[in-house]
Order: sequence, then C-alpha cells, then structure tokens
Amino acid sequence: MSGPVGPVTIAITNWNGAAFLDDCLDAALAVRGEVREVLVVDNASTDDSAARVRRRGAAVRLVEMPRNDGPCPARNRGLLEAGTRWVLQLDSDVILRPDVLEQLWQETAGERVALVQPRAVLASDPEVVHYDGGRMHYVGLMCLDNLLQRAPSLPGAPGDVDAVISMCLLADRQAVLDAGGYDAAFFILFEDHDLSYRMRARGWRLRRVPGAIVLHREGTPGLSFRPGAPDYPARRAFLHARNRTYLVLKNYSWPALVASLPGRVLYGFVYGSFAASRGSLGSYLRGRLAVVPLLPSAWRQRRALAAVRVVPDRELLRADDLTLSPVIARSPLEANLEKAFNKALRGLWRATRWMLP
Repeated sequence: MSGPVGPVTIAITNWNGAAFLDDCLDAALAVRGEVREVLVVDNASTDDSAARVRRRGAAVRLVEMPRNDGPCPARNRGLLEAGTRWVLQLDSDVILRPDVLEQLWQETAGERVALVQPRAVLASDPEVVHYDGGRMHYVGLMCLDNLLQRAPSLPGAPGDVDAVISMCLLADRQAVLDAGGYDAAFFILFEDHDLSYRMRARGWRLRRVPGAIVLHREGTPGLSFRPGAPDYPARRAFLHARNRTYLVLKNYSWPALVASLPGRVLYGFVYGSFAASRGSLGSYLRGRLAVVPLLPSAWRQRRALAAVRVVPDRELLRADDLTLSPVIARSPLEANLEKAFNKALRGLWRATRWMLP
C-alpha cells in the first residue's frame, strides 16, 4: 500500500444498540489508519447505549439526537460533526476488520469518487455475503449483488457499482452534503438507494471493494428479514410501499416516469399480492396512501435534481432480474411465476425505454 491512510472520522449511528455497541467500538478503535475521531450519534436510545459510550472517555465522542427520526438525520449529523473530508459511516451493528480502512482508502484517489462500500458478511456466518452493492432497477428497486450467497474464495477487484448500502460507507463528506445528504422522509429503507441515485445523477462515482470485509449483525428489529426470521414484517411492507414510490417520484425524469409506469404498475400489483399472502396487505395499502403527504416535497426535489443532473436515466436504470430474498419460502409455482415476472418486466422496458433521451 502506498501513502498514508486518512485522516478519517469514524461516525457510528446507534439506536438501542447496547447489545453490540461495545464490539462495534472496540473494532472502530482498533482499525488501522489515521482516525482523527470516533463519534457515536445516538438516536435517543432508551437502553444504556449512551452510558456505554461515556465510559470510553475521551476515546469516543457522544452526540445525542433529541429523538429517533431514523438513521438519516443521525448520519447527516455525523457528517456535519466530522472535521475531516472523508468519513467512515457505519451502523452500530457493524464490526470493522482492522484492515478495512486501508482497503477502502485506496479508492478515494479515483476521479470523482464520493462513496466507497466494503463487502458486508453475516456476523453469524462470515462465509455468507449480506451486502455487496447493486444495480438500480427501473421499477424503483435495488438489485442486490450476491445477496445471502456464499462468498467467493477470491473476493475480486474493486470496481464501480451503481448503488451502495448505507450500513457502512466511506463518504466524501462535502459531496454527500452538497447532494442533500440522506433524506429523512424515508425514515429507513430505500434511503441508500435514493442517495446512490442522486450522487450518480450528479456525476459522482460509487466504488465497491470486495476485499474490504465488515461483519453485519442483527439488523433493525421489526424490519430486517434474515435467515431464521419467522415471517415478513408488516412494518417492512408499509415502508416498502411508501418509500419505493417516493424514491421514483422525487428522482426520475419525466420521460423515465412515463417509460417506467407499465413496469411499476405490474410490480405494485405483484408486491401487493405478495404482501396479502403474508398477511400484510393492510400495511402495504397504508404505505401507498402515506406517500401522498410527501408529494410536494418530491416535486420540489425532482426539479432541484433536474437542474444539476449530468447523467441521464438511460444510464442509471436497468431491467436486470429483481433480487428476491432467498429467505422467502416459495412454492414451485411461485418460483416459475417469478421467472415469468422478470421476463415481463424486461419486455415492458424494451418496449418503453426508447422514450429516454
């Protein structure tokens, strides 16, 4: 490795993470490189998270949010508090390996690189990939690479990626803030897709480093859907329905809104049917209605992005196969319907993509 690593601020977002905060902090304090400061932005936790941070003394700075408005305001606060250009942002259920900053830092020298993502593996089974970034499907979803697949023996070389996952990112502080930071209206879910889209539309590059490994632990109670989960969370169905629609309306150009409409309608029907089969139809419908109060903000932000956009939707949106979690049990009929569904979405996109300039 050539040259020094850093300076970097490590900003940890926490909400009721006392059960794993100590492990997160131990790893952050042991990471190699010039770390100017480790800070924890606590989202009004009701457990003893704040006390655990205070016991660290001067080694860790505690920033307390007045209430829990989701991770987005806390991540933005971490960026604002940082005194360095580059900020390693992570959630408190993430454990860094000692060399992760060294691996990520090498990518910051690239032209117009703003976000660099490590490979996240399950802490319960480090041979299984959890998050590896992904691609942006035109219906408003992220097609996740290698989701819950066995990690390759050779991690592969770093490269550009269409979208990143916010649970751990090395971020160019000013570039992210200039783009508006994380949008608090999402609360959680799709907020990283939204940030990825806006950064890419502005001409920034996102990088993925498969050799930089972090361990990802329990996730968010009542929302995460992992191996061993008993059922599909109703809260996830609500946020999925609301946030996907909001993401599309606030970011897509007018031609992309029109071209993607047939596929989005089809996806909405299929996801609504899935939610109904899992007992969450009511949550899904409430999510669709909950986007209505967000419409004025979505239109304002859409106009603002259009004024600075340098990368068109034709280069951002894809029609790859959707990533459906292998955790969701599917019958043979449902598996066949899934294949037909992806084929139909690709066909609709081929029929309408010509509308994109």
